[in-house]
Amino acid sequence: MKRIIIFASGSGTNAENIIKYFQERKNVEVTHVFSNNLRAKVLKRAHDLKVKALHFDKESFYDSNDVLNILKDAKPDIIVLAGFLWIFPKKIIDVFTNKVINIHPALLPKYGGKGMYGNHVHEAVVRNKEKETGITIHYVNEHYDEGGIIFQAKTPVEEDFCAEDVAKAIHQLEYKHFPVVIEELLFSEEDK
Repeated sequence: MKRIIIFASGSGTNAENIIKYFQERKNVEVTHVFSNNLRAKVLKRAHDLKVKALHFDKESFYDSNDVLNILKDAKPDIIVLAGFLWIFPKKIIDVFTNKVINIHPALLPKYGGKGMYGNHVHEAVVRNKEKETGITIHYVNEHYDEGGIIFQAKTPVEEDFCAEDVAKAIHQLEYKHFPVVIEELLFSEEDK
């Protein structure tokens, strides 16, 4: 049984989509959802879908090994960041080398880095009159949005699009591709 752990900071629509996708599989399960935001809707979504939901603070994430030890005990095959806003600690990345991935709502390296998340990205895309945007799924390293790119998908940005229109187009790409890419990563090692 392959094990997925999701980290999220907000509403958790991507997390919910991933959980539901893998509920149909016999050989994969989402075991935990972690959030740094006690009021994040993702915690309720996880609970409603019968997935362990855990909240943690900065100290247990960065200063102690509390989160790291829970992860070690849970033995995830992959750790998925789905709208998680904190930089991931090197000590966790080092233990789970090439097993931590993130989704970013733009075609990296464009519109990446600290502060570039959610609507901030979509507003910048519209403001700069981009003709296309998309999603990037990438490995996580100790810098925002700089890990190796695994997958990208594009969508056109129409002239009359506002940030909300861009967000809708991006969400469709996320829902369609993120679970599939996760599944491919989980089983790619066995095919080699």
